[in-house]
Amino acid sequence: MDDSLQLMLNTSDENFERILTNPILDIAARFWDNERYLAFKECYRSMRQIDDVIDLRKADGNSISPAEKDFLKKSIREYSANLIGRNDSPELTGLLQTMSKFRIPPWPWQRLGRAMIYDLDHNGFNSFNTFLRYCEGAAIAPASVFVHLCGIKKIKNSYEPPDFDIRKGARALAIFSYLVHIMRDFEKDQLRNLNYFADDILQKCRLEKETLRKLVEKKMFDDRIAMLFAEYKSIAEFYQRLARQTFKTLLPKLAPKYQLSLHIIYALYSHLFEKVEPQNQTFSKTDLNLSPDEVQKRIKLTVSAFRPV
Repeated sequence: MDDSLQLMLNTSDENFERILTNPILDIAARFWDNERYLAFKECYRSMRQIDDVIDLRKADGNSISPAEKDFLKKSIREYSANLIGRNDSPELTGLLQTMSKFRIPPWPWQRLGRAMIYDLDHNGFNSFNTFLRYCEGAAIAPASVFVHLCGIKKIKNSYEPPDFDIRKGARALAIFSYLVHIMRDFEKDQLRNLNYFADDILQKCRLEKETLRKLVEKKMFDDRIAMLFAEYKSIAEFYQRLARQTFKTLLPKLAPKYQLSLHIIYALYSHLFEKVEPQNQTFSKTDLNLSPDEVQKRIKLTVSAFRPV
């Protein structure tokens, strides 16, 4: 077994327990060599900062004035422009150095910024197709950075970029994972004034955004919510299958430890997905979260079954 894999699995119980409560992407990236893991952390932190500014502002329940919207949009656009132009500043120095060293393109931050600007102007999505366009920034962009770091090749003291389309490599797994996120965080998001369900699917399930939020507030999980989850579970299954198909062409282009990290992501999100049971009305975070013990068991099972291609 690769030394970095053995190190991860042999981490002290106390530290391993702490690691297992981290985001799934972080858990998977810990199977990499330390240099790439630190690069991932730098990129992921910057993307989370952009995302969290908008989510936290919308979650506080107070309306956002036109002046504040304009300020937030301007800030997001300037951040993206500074990355494209390599305009150094104290808060960007580390990220720009990481992007330069690891040959990471700036477009994922551009697309993430567009998605966050969409969030400022809208409360949800009028159709699932609109949601998919939003995913280009909210889910596929961060996943593309992850896949990029999986695919770079170190030659002496420098890195060569991947010889494949990182967006295509990331897309299916990113959408599957994001749909699982939406189902897992359903109750929490609704109580924070955040809605990620498309209007056309809500209407198909005889629901509206306002009705859905009121049902959650009253903990009235009725058949309409079961129908909504069944719809989303069916869509997620499609992207889960598509992710497996993508692996057939993507994984042979990666070194074993980076293949394994993608298997870890797929395995943990699939385990979360298995817990979604609309007929049993498992809709709360308590029902759907993975415990550290569940995460540890699924990781060890995935590692033991792993065979590089």
